[in-house]
Amino acid sequence: MRLINKTKSALLIVMMLVTTITFAQNKNERASIEVDGVCLMCKDRIEKAAIRTKGVKSAIWNVDTHELKLIYDARKTNLDSISKKVASVGHDTKIIKATDEAYNSVHPCCKYRDEEIIGDHKN
Repeated sequence: MRLINKTKSALLIVMMLVTTITFAQNKNERASIEVDGVCLMCKDRIEKAAIRTKGVKSAIWNVDTHELKLIYDARKTNLDSISKKVASVGHDTKIIKATDEAYNSVHPCCKYRDEEIIGDHKN
């Protein structure tokens, strides 16, 4: 009888540990990717594209550093998918370059591939 109670107790403890470990797994990943852009209109466009990617919970792009900081559910998306979404609205990433069609759709102020535009935004 005591052996059965000890076995039940041990089984209960193991089940509790497995449940705790399963629920404690971190499903949210943090990452950053470099995204080309030059202004606050770019910031708005980049962040909206990233956040509209299923699984992305936070997207903040820095105009000065070009760093897009992300928090996303790795079970639902990945950096390639997020980069594709950002490139689809006209912004190059280190992973994916925007098509010419997508790039040409951005506002003339946002033409980050044009050295003159880049120079204008530094002032």
